[in-house]
Amino acid sequence: MSISVFLADDHTIVRDGLRSLLEAHGDMKIVGEAANGRDAIRAVRKLKPDVVIMDILMADLNGIEATEQICRECPATRVVILSMQSSSESILRALRAGARGYLFKESAGRELIQAIHAVRAGHRYLSAKVSDQVVGAFLKQEEAYRDPLSVLSRREREVLQLVVEGRTSAEIAGTLFLSVKTVETYRSRLMKKLGIGDIPGLIKFAIQHGLTSLE
Repeated sequence: MSISVFLADDHTIVRDGLRSLLEAHGDMKIVGEAANGRDAIRAVRKLKPDVVIMDILMADLNGIEATEQICRECPATRVVILSMQSSSESILRALRAGARGYLFKESAGRELIQAIHAVRAGHRYLSAKVSDQVVGAFLKQEEAYRDPLSVLSRREREVLQLVVEGRTSAEIAGTLFLSVKTVETYRSRLMKKLGIGDIPGLIKFAIQHGLTSLE
C-alpha cells in the first residue's frame, strides 16, 4: 500500500524536485501541495495524507504554526519538517508543535525517504545533524530553554506574522475572519507582551526567531 504524501513549500522548484524524488519510489504518492501554511492546513483537512513534508519559512502562515494545527486536527497525519532553519529554537518549536521528523534541506534525498518511512511507522526521525543537545533539551523540557514566542497565543502569533508581512488590519481581519477592532487589539496585546513598541522592532524580532524571512 502506497504512502500518501503532501508537500508544503513556498518554492515551486522545491516542490517539483520533491515530487520527482518521492514518486520515483513506487510506494509513495503525492496527493497534493501548497505554497503556504494556511493553504496546507485546508488541503490536509480534506486529503488526510499519511505524511506532510513541511517547510518552515512560508508567507501568510509559517510551517511551525501550520504543523501545530495539522497535528491537532489530523492526528493520524505525520509531519516532517524539511527546512534550512538549523537553530535550536526552530527545531525545538517544530518538535513541540508536533512534528515527528526534522531534516535540513541539504539532506533531501535518501534520508528524506528514510524519514517518511520512519514517521509513517510511528517513529521519530531527526537528521544526523540535529545535535544531541537539542534533542535532550526537548525531551527533558529543560527550564534553561525558553521560547520567546511562548508568551503569545496561537492567534497572536498569526497576527504577528501577517503584521510583519505588511498586511493592513483590514486585510488581516479578512484573512482570519475577525473584526478590524479585534485585530488591532491582538496587535496591541502582542506588542505589549514582547515589549516592542514599533513595526520595525516587530520585523526584526520575527526574522530573528524564524517566524518569517520576508523574502
